[in-house]
Amino acid sequence: MAFRFFERYEHAEIYQKYMIRAPKEVHNLILSYLEKKKSRPFGLMVDVGCGNGQSTQAMAAHFQKVIGIDISEAQIQVAKSVASPPNVFYQVAPAEKLPLDDGSVDLITASVAVHFFNIKEFLKEVDRVLKPNGCVAMYCLQPHLNLYYKYFSQHLTDAYREVFDNLTCGNGAEIITGLTNSEYEEIFDAVHFTDKIRVTKIDVKFAMSVSALVGFVESFCTFQNYFSRNPDAGKEFLQKLQER
Repeated sequence: MAFRFFERYEHAEIYQKYMIRAPKEVHNLILSYLEKKKSRPFGLMVDVGCGNGQSTQAMAAHFQKVIGIDISEAQIQVAKSVASPPNVFYQVAPAEKLPLDDGSVDLITASVAVHFFNIKEFLKEVDRVLKPNGCVAMYCLQPHLNLYYKYFSQHLTDAYREVFDNLTCGNGAEIITGLTNSEYEEIFDAVHFTDKIRVTKIDVKFAMSVSALVGFVESFCTFQNYFSRNPDAGKEFLQKLQER
């Protein structure tokens, strides 16, 4: 089953503004793995479930051409509205039916996205479009951040983590949450390539304002699903979170 949660332009804008970017450590890990399989220069990279293009642009300097693909027209609209390197392009298409030629891609990435796909069908497409020795990298952030500030670290962390206990998700979001909380173990097991690695616990520290943290929560598809059913309750939820 595939899930669609980013259909509204307003949500796509919030996601672009507040979603945490993947750290360079992740990109370097992917590139070092690819370099063991293929020699530079790298030709085509395709970022599937690209959203508004943060992950699409992040490694553009290492490839001759980069294509970001997403099923959400709103996300692609936002991606195209942001300045991009000249070798970056975007297309609207599902992950399970990629508009790409057979054996044409050096690297496929899926950043905070593969848990929305029909995994079986997506992996068939990966098989079809990758070049010999091409690679696929699927990665995600763990939403359970630890917050640190003077003597209030535990209080802040507890307040933030209650978000996941209090949001009523529905619409299959519990399945998505289960995949991310398990650190993609089920997805990794579904990959049939014998040469594969799974890396977990890449810890990164960064500064973040309270308003940015609340915006990050607002960008979640789980929150947006909750907000769409009850906007007043959603606004109250964010206000209480910020006050805490």
